[in-house]
Amino acid sequence: MSRIVVLVGSMRKGGNTDLLAQAFAEGANKNNTVEIISVADYKVNPCIGCNSCFTREGNQCFQKDDMAEIYKKLKMADVLVIASPVYFYGISAELKAIIDRLHTPMRNEFQIKKLALLLVGAATLPELFDAIKLQYQFVLNFFHLEDAGMVLVRGVKDIGDIKGTKALEEAYNLGCSTK
Repeated sequence: MSRIVVLVGSMRKGGNTDLLAQAFAEGANKNNTVEIISVADYKVNPCIGCNSCFTREGNQCFQKDDMAEIYKKLKMADVLVIASPVYFYGISAELKAIIDRLHTPMRNEFQIKKLALLLVGAATLPELFDAIKLQYQFVLNFFHLEDAGMVLVRGVKDIGDIKGTKALEEAYNLGCSTK
């Protein structure tokens, strides 16, 4: 049984990314403990690259925002799932702010062994997710993480469009197989 944290990068509650993450969590909950962290529920400032976390006690960031709470949750996770809408060939700005704040020695305390990726985009271009997949592979390689899988959904724009695809079933099945 693993502890899974799903970082949902959409500000739109009940949107396609949210539905995809929920389908994954529903499957994963069968054999794991799952917590969804939605960027819509947290206020996280971007990293300013000051590196003060490298010298501060406990590697704490000087910024007083909700990232401290997210660090606590990530320290307990065995599996991290990144779920994001793709507006312009990258993950959402709000999710990127959280990921950039992982530029801290505190990440050395994380137990994360596996990483998964859930992406939703309105465009249907075959290369829509290529830049994100490349960054994802870099993270897997750098941190020696196991790829737990991906669900990549093109052509869904309006709330609920994802319901007409096989993506929710794919995410559910990925969740079921994640341990």
